[in-house]
Amino acid sequence: MFDEIKPHLIELRKRLAISVGSLIVMFFVMFYFHEPILEWIVAPLNSALLEVGKVSLHAADGMVTTNQVGGAFFVALKVSFFAAIVGALPIILAQIWAFVAPALYANEKKMVLPFILGGTIMFAIGVLFAYYVVTPFGFDFLIAFGSFKFTPLINIEDYVGFFTKIMFGFGIAFELPVFAYFLALLGMVNDRQMIDFFRYAIVIIFIVAALLTPPDVLTQLLMALPLTILYGASILIVRAVNPAPPIEEEDENDDEEDAEEEETKKIEN
Repeated sequence: MFDEIKPHLIELRKRLAISVGSLIVMFFVMFYFHEPILEWIVAPLNSALLEVGKVSLHAADGMVTTNQVGGAFFVALKVSFFAAIVGALPIILAQIWAFVAPALYANEKKMVLPFILGGTIMFAIGVLFAYYVVTPFGFDFLIAFGSFKFTPLINIEDYVGFFTKIMFGFGIAFELPVFAYFLALLGMVNDRQMIDFFRYAIVIIFIVAALLTPPDVLTQLLMALPLTILYGASILIVRAVNPAPPIEEEDENDDEEDAEEEETKKIEN
């Protein structure tokens, strides 16, 4: 058994090594540019502090701080790693496809470019949606709440971790159509199965939104609603790639399978 899976393990190690190597290279590149990247990351927070400061004297004194020795250095590492994952995403997706490609048919292997481009574009759309739509509402609400009593002193380490969690959450969530396309391509899911699963998907979507967004209803809805729309789009994609057979054909196939089982039982008896 081990001899059968050994080539797959070797191939997996190769793909992981390339992915990790690309991530390391991209990390050093992004570390060189970590200051403008950090400015981009902190911009929504500064904007929220300025907006709150217009209506609250206490919030006018709000600022971004660090309470750790070497905190700025560790923040630069976190920012660089976050940017490196985004930058290396096309290579990582290419390695994922290269690993599963041997199990695909020739016509399916031709879909590598749409898979890589689609995965990268959808992740970028998720990140941009979170940055330009979700974080302005979320940060304004969270910082404004209680600002008339307390001066907001935002720890940069906590903020970067919080920010990257939201960005990655939305980026991965927006990959739903790509994953659905990939599973349909492998014949693992069809449109009828996704439609039947819709009621459960809604519950899962709202649970994921509650876990990945700030603890307020507005930002949770801003994640749950696009995900619901993306799930609907995924159904259409799956229908185009791997549509469910007509119900009549399924009934005929079930009857044939039942007849074969009965014949097998008679032979065994």
